[in-house]
Amino acid sequence: MGKAAKKKYSGATSSKQVSAEKHLSSVFKFNTDLGQHILKNPLVAQGIVDKAQIRPSDVVLEVGPGTGNLTVRILEQAKNVVAVEMDPRMAAELTKRVRGTPVEKKLEIMLGDFMKTELPYFDICISNTPYQISSPLVFKLINQPRPPRVSILMFQREFALRLLARPGDSLYCRLSANVQMWANVTHIMKVGKNNFRPPPQVESSVVRLEIKNPRPQVDYNEWDGLLRIVFVRKNRTISAGFKSTTVMDILEKNYKTFLAMNNEMEQ
Repeated sequence: MGKAAKKKYSGATSSKQVSAEKHLSSVFKFNTDLGQHILKNPLVAQGIVDKAQIRPSDVVLEVGPGTGNLTVRILEQAKNVVAVEMDPRMAAELTKRVRGTPVEKKLEIMLGDFMKTELPYFDICISNTPYQISSPLVFKLINQPRPPRVSILMFQREFALRLLARPGDSLYCRLSANVQMWANVTHIMKVGKNNFRPPPQVESSVVRLEIKNPRPQVDYNEWDGLLRIVFVRKNRTISAGFKSTTVMDILEKNYKTFLAMNNEMEQ
């Protein structure tokens, strides 16, 4: 299998990719504050796309496409790709990259902040995620009116491990419990920092997120509120947590809010 994979990326395609990367390095000053670490390894990029199991009828949302190393591979398999990009330079480069190709009409670029963007319908989400929006991105996907069938997401290694952590693990936290209520999370692969340009300071991991269908019959805000109390302090029992002054203040505030919303008087 290893030899077949190498053969797939040899020759003109490989040298063309290297030339494009050298060109981009000379033209762009990547903004690492925006999480601009371009995935340069074609084998990793293809592996991510393959794990999404894209169907010919699928609309794929890509968050942070950058210069398009993942995008061009997604376009080969999907019906359409909606790419949300914050940097106009990257959007222009991606537009240029597909211009005049058979897949040009399949790509729609939405320029702006993903967290502030109203998303169209999509079947799959793929993202080399800017690390600073990791948690907001996950919960935006979970709370979509029609959530994606599957999401393949690259995260900072520690964040990915927290998503995957189980009760009793040292990394198990509010994030773990919250995400696992609404979705099944599995680890796909580790990705070393040398696979990016410029290399980040931390290692990465790719996870598969499948939102549960049907959804649990639980109010999201109530569940999240409970977890805020349970995880108010690490390494404490739930009963101890409910006895703390901070938690009692939160419960009292929530109770009064509930009464006000339902036009009820405090007993």
